[in-house]
Amino acid sequence: MVRTKTVRKAVIPVAGNGTRFLPATKAMPKEMLTIVDRPVVQYALDEAREAGIEHVVFVTSRNKQVIEDHFDDTPELISSLERSGKNDKVSELSRLLPTAGSVSFTRQQAPLGLGHAVWCARDLIGDEPFALLLPDMISFGARGCLAGLMELYGEVGGNVVGVEQCAPEDASQYGIVGRGAAVRHGFAVTHMVEKPKAGEAPSNLFLNGRYILQPEIFRHLARQQRGAGNEIQLTDSMLELSRGQPFHAHPYEGRTYDCGSKHGFIEANVAFALARPDIGGAVYESLRDMMSSHEGRIRAA
Repeated sequence: MVRTKTVRKAVIPVAGNGTRFLPATKAMPKEMLTIVDRPVVQYALDEAREAGIEHVVFVTSRNKQVIEDHFDDTPELISSLERSGKNDKVSELSRLLPTAGSVSFTRQQAPLGLGHAVWCARDLIGDEPFALLLPDMISFGARGCLAGLMELYGEVGGNVVGVEQCAPEDASQYGIVGRGAAVRHGFAVTHMVEKPKAGEAPSNLFLNGRYILQPEIFRHLARQQRGAGNEIQLTDSMLELSRGQPFHAHPYEGRTYDCGSKHGFIEANVAFALARPDIGGAVYESLRDMMSSHEGRIRAA
C-alpha cells in the first residue's frame, strides 16, 4: 500500500571529504565553500524550508563541526553588528537561522557511500516519508526543485525524484530514468539506470539530487550491500524499492549546478552573482571585459 503521509523531514548528507577541492577543503568542509556570500549547505537548507520541510537531519562526519556552528546562534557577532549599526546584516542572519529544534545532526563514522549516509539518519526520520537533498547539487530558478517534488508527491504519493535533461551523449555520466505515463506535475518512472553504457540509456533525463523516499528504503539500506566503488549505493536500494512501490519524476524547470565539480562550482557562482540586483551589473561588466581579453586564448585552446 502506497503511503501518503505528509513529508515533514529532510536529510542533507554532508559527510564527504571534498577531495576534488583540495587544498581548499584540507581544513574547511566542502559544504562551507561559498556561492557568492552563502555556503553551499545554506542553499540546501533554504530549499528545504521553501518546500515546507519542518525538520532537517544533517549527516556529518569528523571535522565538520563548523557546519553545526554555521546553523547556531552567534550572540557576540550579533551584538557587534548592532553596535556598528549594521541592522540589515542582523536581519539577514536572523532570517537564515533555523528555529530551535528544527535541525539535528548525526555522524557517519566511515565513508561508505551515499546509501550508508542516508541509513545513518534512520532513527531520526523514523517511520515517515522524507526528502533527500544532495547539497552539492544547487537549484537555480524561480524556486527550488524540491517544491515541485512536493507538489507531485501530493498528487501521486509513493517515491518521487527530480530530473533534468542532459545531452544524449552525456547520459553515461549520470543516473538516468525511463519515462512512463504522464501525470500533472511529472511522469511515472519505468527504469533507473546508474551511468548506462553509451547508446543504452532509456532517456536523457538524469537524477538531479532531489528525492522524496518512503521509509521502507531503510530496510533495503540495512542490508549494507556494497555496489559500485565498494560503497553502499542509494540507487541500488531505490531499484529494490521500485519493485514494490511506484516512482515518479518531476522535471525541474530551472537548472541544477553540480558544485561538487570545479566547473559547476564556478558556473553556480557566476549564475547567482548575475542574478543579484546589488552586484549583477558589475559582475556582468567584469565578465564581458574578461571574455574580450581572453577570447583569443580560449579559441586557441
